[in-house]
Amino acid sequence: MTLLRSLMAAVLLLPLLVSSAFAQGYLVRSGDVLRLEVLEDSSLNRELIVLPDGSVSVPFVGAVRARGQTVTQIQQTIASGLAPSFAERPTVFLEVSSLFEAPEFEEPDPITMGVYVIGEVPEPGKREIEPGTTVLQFLAEMGGFTDFAATKRIQLRTSRSGTEQVYSMNYHDVERGVVGGLTTVLVEGDVIVVPQRRLFE
Repeated sequence: MTLLRSLMAAVLLLPLLVSSAFAQGYLVRSGDVLRLEVLEDSSLNRELIVLPDGSVSVPFVGAVRARGQTVTQIQQTIASGLAPSFAERPTVFLEVSSLFEAPEFEEPDPITMGVYVIGEVPEPGKREIEPGTTVLQFLAEMGGFTDFAATKRIQLRTSRSGTEQVYSMNYHDVERGVVGGLTTVLVEGDVIVVPQRRLFE
């Protein structure tokens, strides 16, 4: 009987040899699936899913801590838990059947907001900008002005306070080191107006 038991144990052990090196060092995670085989009672053979709380449920044993444990440690815990239900300590085999693969998530698009520019600019219309962009930064990125732009009378129209407000700005102040309202941070829906120059302006 002892010889037969040893032979059966060897046969069951063969599929585990391939993954033994992996199993010894791998720490089980929630979502992994473990394959349990009990030589003395095949009715206990089953796949165990590691639950979100990190445990697996084994008949006659209950919840067994698995997450963060090696396969060998879990196997020993299960064997000890089953021992009182058998005349002799049962022969337990455990292997990782499949690993949990976290779903791949696409990186979200960068958060942007829409502002508008009209008037004497190369490409008027709606522009997507990053939060925190100032008027000066926006003007620097939009591609300059047309030859007819009144850059001393740029307007920022905004409704951030609930009612429309209009701020006048002089782009040439930058050359004198005075930025004034050009450092205003733009918000969603702001409109920048670059008017046309008047005669002799």
